[in-house]
Amino acid sequence: MNIVMWMLAGAALGWIGFTYLRFNEARGMLISLIIGAVGGLVGGNMIAPLFAATTVPDGFSSSAMVFAAVVAAAFLAAGNMIYNKWGV
Repeated sequence: MNIVMWMLAGAALGWIGFTYLRFNEARGMLISLIIGAVGGLVGGNMIAPLFAATTVPDGFSSSAMVFAAVVAAAFLAAGNMIYNKWGV
């Protein structure tokens, strides 16, 4: 359940980045959603356990959600910078 929540949070940030901040505008909304979802998955699944301890294995962790959102935003910003620099 947490994995779905992290991916949805990342995809929501991708949508916000595409719609309001105009990140990855030339590549389209689907790419922004994918980049955000992957960033949320990486942040919640790989980065959060390094810095935050979870007490319940299947319980909701707000700190993991924060890490998922931060990493998703970083992925979106990095994707936008890479596109602006090299056009990839």
